[in-house]
Amino acid sequence: MPVDTPPTPPAIPIDDVVVAFRTQNSNIRGRLVRLGATLDAIVAPHAMPDLPGRALSEALALAALCGSALPQGGNLNLLTRSDGPVSILVADYTASGRLRGYARYDAKKVAEIAQSGARQETAAALGNGHLAITLDSGPGQERYQGVLAFEAAPLSATAAAYFQQRENLPTFIRTAVAEHYVAPKQASQSDVRWHRRAGGLMVQSVGASLDEGGADADDDWKRVEMLAATVEDLELLDPSLTVERLLLRLFHEEAVAIERVIPLSSFCRCSREKVENVLLAFGANELSDMIDDTGKIVVTCEFCTARYVFSLDELRAAGG
Repeated sequence: MPVDTPPTPPAIPIDDVVVAFRTQNSNIRGRLVRLGATLDAIVAPHAMPDLPGRALSEALALAALCGSALPQGGNLNLLTRSDGPVSILVADYTASGRLRGYARYDAKKVAEIAQSGARQETAAALGNGHLAITLDSGPGQERYQGVLAFEAAPLSATAAAYFQQRENLPTFIRTAVAEHYVAPKQASQSDVRWHRRAGGLMVQSVGASLDEGGADADDDWKRVEMLAATVEDLELLDPSLTVERLLLRLFHEEAVAIERVIPLSSFCRCSREKVENVLLAFGANELSDMIDDTGKIVVTCEFCTARYVFSLDELRAAGG
């Protein structure tokens, strides 16, 4: 009697994906993120210099790593406020798999760092400040926010310290950001581009606390953390290295089981109607002060850079 062949599991996308996994021998949970075209769609429209662009890219990778643990309908907001050249970073993750973000920065300070030849890392971009992570698990659930101070620390290290100190979850996080050369599809084409890429790995001891689990749990965590720490930036970013191969390379002795694959995409909540409703809340004098040299009121979305143009007559008509 013929035996049905089990279906072949679908291949995991190379880019724009979060893969949640578990090490079966040590029961450690982890997530791996790869960002390509989705990252470009969020960061490129802002035409930022390299330093804030790298900082925002890392923040988006972290938001995907942390937010992908939420149930359907959940949201995560990652926010930094600091005294560095990049004064504000915002990265939003909406389950399942939608990302948006923006950065505010001092162009003069960013240029000075670039001219000094200093490494273009988030520690230099942010300086000293606070990281706030706001979790919303969905309808009917209470929102939670945790805040942690940092001093010239990499963003990934600050996020790991947040989970360790605020949530009592031993955590390892490594992120990488780089530009990737993409050649034209045909030799006659001249559309050579550099695309920004980001990747990240996060592992956590999310079962019983290490104190409760005893020496075995502590040994399991230390072993997996040590293995995770061997990952290199190139491995996190290389589009020719599949997620499956990378996880096998890192944790082959731990018997990795992939639990969930989450595609990532960009999004924004802005719309002309929403912007119009905000403007209608202002008085006539305030609206008059917003008029530019062309006689219009122009509002640009901080997240997606979409421009919405209104005339006073249009707003008066809309306001009745």
